[in-house]
Amino acid sequence: MTTFDERERAFEKKFEHDQELQFKANARRNKMLGLWAAGLMGKTGADAEAYAKELVVADMEKPGHHDVVEKLVKDLAAAGKPTEDHTIRKQSERLLVDAKAQIMNETR
Repeated sequence: MTTFDERERAFEKKFEHDQELQFKANARRNKMLGLWAAGLMGKTGADAEAYAKELVVADMEKPGHHDVVEKLVKDLAAAGKPTEDHTIRKQSERLLVDAKAQIMNETR
């Protein structure tokens, strides 16, 4: 195996690792976002956990984060807690930072 092949394999492994971490961070962020929204809707305990899981699954069904935001806007409005999508996106950005930090601490 040449040095070039070894470098290529190392880059591929790093890319795969980075993608896995991003997937985990997005899933964790969605769970945290679901728990945040559940709290706004007055859900607690198992109901809040179930809602958060529902949100994680919703993101896996379609690529992109837009479907999650759309679901939250709709669900919050139905619960009498109308929230604009930019507010949800801002909360999502904050939670993604937290999710990444948690995952990085776990992988050390």
